[in-house]
Amino acid sequence: MDSHALRIIPTFSTDDLAWIRVSHVTVPKFWSGHEVAPQVGDALRIGGRQFTIQARVWEHDGTVPTLRLMLGSGHAESDTVFG
Repeated sequence: MDSHALRIIPTFSTDDLAWIRVSHVTVPKFWSGHEVAPQVGDALRIGGRQFTIQARVWEHDGTVPTLRLMLGSGHAESDTVFG
C-alpha cells in the first residue's frame, strides 16, 4: 500500500476532542511515511492517554482514498489495562 496516496484521519469522541483542545495536545501523523495501514485493535498513545482503534471506515473523495479511524475513548496511562 502506498501510504503517500492514502489519507488517514483519526476520529475522536466529543469528550476526547475537548480534552485534546483544552490540553493543547498535538495529534502526530503516526503513519506518515509508513507502508502499513493501522488495524483494528492497534493502540495509540497521545498526550499520556491511550486510544484503541475500534473500527476503520474507507472513503474516497474522487481524488484520494481516505481511511477514517474510529478511536475508543482515551484513558490516562495509569488507567490502561493490557491483556
